[in-house]
Amino acid sequence: MTDAKGRWVCLDVGETLIDETRIWSVWADVAGISRLTLMASLGATIARGAEHGSVFGMLGLAESEWRALMPAVEERYGGFQERDLYPDAREALAALPKAGYRVAVLANQPARRTAELRALGIEPEVMAMSDELDAAKPSPAFFARALELMGGPDPGDVAYVGDRVDNDVLPALAAGMHAVWIRRGPWGALQVPPPDRQPTLTVSSLRELTERIGQAWV
Repeated sequence: MTDAKGRWVCLDVGETLIDETRIWSVWADVAGISRLTLMASLGATIARGAEHGSVFGMLGLAESEWRALMPAVEERYGGFQERDLYPDAREALAALPKAGYRVAVLANQPARRTAELRALGIEPEVMAMSDELDAAKPSPAFFARALELMGGPDPGDVAYVGDRVDNDVLPALAAGMHAVWIRRGPWGALQVPPPDRQPTLTVSSLRELTERIGQAWV
C-alpha cells in the first residue's frame, strides 16, 4: 500500500463491511417464503435492473404487505452483530488509517445502524447513514453531504468503495470521486458497469482493497 497523502477511503456498509445473508434470511422466514426462493428471486430482480424491494411483488406480496412486516423483521434480526461483519472488515479498517488514509463509513441504511456499528467497535473518522443525512444513494445529494462530513476534500481525493454499480460506482464517478467496486454479494456478482463508465478499481475483498488502494490514484 502506498502513502495516502491525506486521501479518504469512504466505505459502503451492505456487502462491503456487512454480509447481508442473515437479514435476507430473516426476511424470508418472516414472510413465509423459502430462503432459496427469496434469494433466487432477488438475483432475478437484480439481473433485470429493478429495485430490490420489488422482489416481494414477484413473490406475491404487495408493497403495503411487506412494509408491514418490517418491525417483525427488525426485531428478529436484532441489528448488526459480530457474525455479520465480513472477516476482512476489521483488518481493513485498521490497515487503512495505518497507511495514512482517512476513513469514512457512509451508506444507505437506517440511522440506528450507526450505533450498532459503533457497538461492534467500528469507529472510522466519519460515519453516518442515509437516514441521518436526509439523502440516499444514488442521489448526488448523498455524495455532496458525504463530502461535507469529510470536511470538504476535493472529490478527487476520495475513493468510494461499494458493491453496487448503480448506487456506488456510477454516482461516485459522477461526483468526481474514484469509484472502487467490491465484487461480492449478489449485486457485485450480477451487475455490469457500462463500457464507458468503468470503476477506477475493482477488487474482490477488503483485503485486496488494502493491498491495491493506491492504484485508485494511479
